[in-house]
Amino acid sequence: MTALSPHLRQATPVVAVRGEGVHLDGEDGRRYLDFTAGIGVTSTGHCHPRVVAAAQEQVATLVHGQYTTVMHPPLRRLVDKLGEVLPRNLDSLFFTNSGSEAVEAALRLARQATGRPNVLVCHGGFHGRTVAAASMTTSGTRFRSGFSPLMSGVVVTPFPTAFRYGWDEETATRFALKELDYTLQTISPPADTAAVIVEPVLGEGGYVPANRAFVQGLRERADRHGFLLILDEVQTGVGRTGRFWGHEHFGVTPDILVTAKGLASGFPLSGIAAPEELMRKAWAGSQGGTYGANAVACAAACATLDVVRDEKLVENAEAMGARLRQGLEEVASRTPAIGDVRGMGLMLASEFVTGDGEPDPETAARVQRAAVDEGLLLLLCGAWNQVVRMIPALVIDEAGVDEGLRAWAAAVEAGTSGATR
Repeated sequence: MTALSPHLRQATPVVAVRGEGVHLDGEDGRRYLDFTAGIGVTSTGHCHPRVVAAAQEQVATLVHGQYTTVMHPPLRRLVDKLGEVLPRNLDSLFFTNSGSEAVEAALRLARQATGRPNVLVCHGGFHGRTVAAASMTTSGTRFRSGFSPLMSGVVVTPFPTAFRYGWDEETATRFALKELDYTLQTISPPADTAAVIVEPVLGEGGYVPANRAFVQGLRERADRHGFLLILDEVQTGVGRTGRFWGHEHFGVTPDILVTAKGLASGFPLSGIAAPEELMRKAWAGSQGGTYGANAVACAAACATLDVVRDEKLVENAEAMGARLRQGLEEVASRTPAIGDVRGMGLMLASEFVTGDGEPDPETAARVQRAAVDEGLLLLLCGAWNQVVRMIPALVIDEAGVDEGLRAWAAAVEAGTSGATR
């Protein structure tokens, strides 16, 4: 008999048979509150009626119009709709399927446009599992081990992870920027540096937000030295952080923006946006793909963007994120095993630590498993999987947040009752 790879292990024992809003119905007859959203993908919730209707209508009309062969109306509509939410100068788009592919497209464009070989990546960043994207990933060795040699030309520079360093944010930021300058002086000179790529909030790296001073420092150095600033908004985009794009918190516009995940509410679609002048510098034949900008995915993305606008989901993410964070901080205040609560909007996490402040993946895992018993689905992240993250759909309301917090409090109590203090 055939079976799935033994390494495709599910984070929960749930077999989902139906999804609606922020809930999943399991094959076991239970209804679960889904605070994973398919790793931040189902932005408008499971099976939003408008997204479902758009996809159903498109399936009956045209499933696949390969976009370097023919043009199709959903793609044209999507380009127009993204033009309403992207920074004005990012007026040229290229679409593909996954975040990894989009990251690699951004890297290829940066290298071809600048004629420079190197890319700076921030320590703790996650950019994907394909070879180039994994080569740029430093959030955990599990994403990049065992298939060396990796892509050359990747240079790692610090991210202002204040909690890990044991510093305040200002000190961590000053250190990270100072080390970046040292890196440019000692490892990757500006003349060899094509770009720096960073997530506005580290994803797999532990849900650590960047800050205004750091991102503006990256922008200033990119401008001064002539390399590009790439912002990986695969997880932070489409309202997740309480702004449509995560970089809006920092008053900075990237040269290349990468998007995926929540863009099409569960259908595979990703892309990059850049100024047309920059996009023209891509070499002929370097952008393409069989399934990129699939007609059904584009129709779903158009409906997603309409729902995000009409239902004010960006504003809801900010408000519900504040409510969720307050509840998480209240639980943390009475739980010594939780060392930090952090994030932005509806992208929040709690980091578990031992009594001497070291990462505590065992307790994090117990809490995550206990949450399933309470009907709450969660995921782990961080270098040691010591961080429990929450990324509910942007449609969540006060009742859903409060339901999640009740389950979280019970799970933390159950998961930490035997933890070492």
